[in-house]
Amino acid sequence: MKHLYSGKIRDLYEDHNGDLLLVASDKVSVYDVVLPTSIPDKGKLLTQLSLWWFDQLAGVLPNHVLSATDVPPEWTGRAVRCQQLEMVRVECIARGYLTGLGLKEYEKDGTVSGLALPPGLSEASRLPEPIFTPTTKADVGHDEFITYDDVVSQLGAELSEQLRDKTLEIYRRGAEVALQKGIIIADTKIEFGLDKEGQLILADEVLTPDSSRFWYADRWQPGGQQEALDKQFVRDWSSTLTDWDRTYPGPEIPADVVAQTRARYVEAYEKLTGRRWS
Repeated sequence: MKHLYSGKIRDLYEDHNGDLLLVASDKVSVYDVVLPTSIPDKGKLLTQLSLWWFDQLAGVLPNHVLSATDVPPEWTGRAVRCQQLEMVRVECIARGYLTGLGLKEYEKDGTVSGLALPPGLSEASRLPEPIFTPTTKADVGHDEFITYDDVVSQLGAELSEQLRDKTLEIYRRGAEVALQKGIIIADTKIEFGLDKEGQLILADEVLTPDSSRFWYADRWQPGGQQEALDKQFVRDWSSTLTDWDRTYPGPEIPADVVAQTRARYVEAYEKLTGRRWS
């Protein structure tokens, strides 16, 4: 097994057949810094929820998974065997609500990724319709907002249109399913790749508490921060620290924050899938 790449949360390996193995860890990152404390079961929760979503979205776009069971025993539950792809070098983000970096961009000039939004929106406002807000895909440092025209310049009109349309379709379908389960998906980041024939393939993770913002639907109240079922809980805790400048190395996470974060990931998984986490 050849180790190819280590990301913030996942490691990528190649076996002798040329298949890839994507292995999710229990690490958690905030502000692009991987913290030294892990969240138990997080890697398995992300992997299993992604697999559930891949099934739900099978009619929208093919995905990269070859097998969720044909993996080394030590990685059972947290790894998938997947096909080799040429990954698209743009972060594809769909937003249905105004929050996070999108809110900051709107407050600055009334737009997000070059898209003008109505005046008077506040934090957690529902947008008139979901929007595609791509960003750069930085190996080092922070991603930056780009416009759809920037994507076209980088990738061409045909692929850019596919990316925009599929990102929004995945978000809309996912948001509709989640809302029926009591969860608002405020926004989400989606990864795509191209196979050897040039076909667009859904890759990495999809609609998880790491790649999306999940809010309780019955507690949603525009005008302020929402109660979240994602890693926002860790972000909120870290933002209270006065002795951390958001650079490496990050602080250890207290045991109670670890436990409450894990509980949120489990609750999101159980609400969405209808399955008990054991």
